[in-house]
Amino acid sequence: MKVAILAGGQGTRLAEETEVRPKPMVEIGGRPILWHIMRHYDHFGHSEFVIALGYKGEMIKRYFTDYHASIRSMRVHIGDGDVEVFEDGVVESWTVDLIETGRWTNTGGRVKRMIPYVDGETFVLTHGDGVNDIDLDALLDFHRSHGKIATVSAVHPPPRFGQLILEGDRIVEFTEKPLDSGWINGGLWVLEPEVGDYIDGDDTLFEREPMQRLAKDGELMAYQHDGFWQPMDTLRDRRILNDLWEGGNAPWRIWD
Repeated sequence: MKVAILAGGQGTRLAEETEVRPKPMVEIGGRPILWHIMRHYDHFGHSEFVIALGYKGEMIKRYFTDYHASIRSMRVHIGDGDVEVFEDGVVESWTVDLIETGRWTNTGGRVKRMIPYVDGETFVLTHGDGVNDIDLDALLDFHRSHGKIATVSAVHPPPRFGQLILEGDRIVEFTEKPLDSGWINGGLWVLEPEVGDYIDGDDTLFEREPMQRLAKDGELMAYQHDGFWQPMDTLRDRRILNDLWEGGNAPWRIWD
């Protein structure tokens, strides 16, 4: 099963980082968040990726074309410029299709442009700017069980503010625990290729009209995930993820 990743947006809310790099290349623990996402899928046996490029897509291309050499030792022959790459270190056995989907194309348009590369089969779609500990085997089993076109991950948003419990003007409880704010779209789907019929073109926002139409037609199901889920929308989010990684407490690191 192929994994399609949306990696073409500008990430304006993380402008301090994304002025110089695409959002999926912002690093967590010294590795792009895109690498973390791909390692999660690889852990469940999914090693074929289709990545939708747009804003500063050339940096993502360069990352993967240089990847093999960048993590291995090498010998450089200065006289003739030859380079020998030693067979040390561990290199992931990934196949990565890097698809130019246009700088200004909206998410729906990017999905539609990636569909020809999923070989007419069920595929996973995810945003390239967040991590989670979703059990992909359970998610796929759920999708296959209902036979609909689309499954979306339903998650609880992470807490951003402490909660105050008041009696009049007096605070009787202060807690940093999350509020029960219901379910939101977790930005991870399992889709059938027919989803392309619900996308009009490049200007379509995937999370709006296609999802609304799928829901109206009874073709959209929710996989409820109560575990870890964290987007990287702001510098605060980036600090949270880095702190978890550096502290050895990253819940999304489920691989060896």
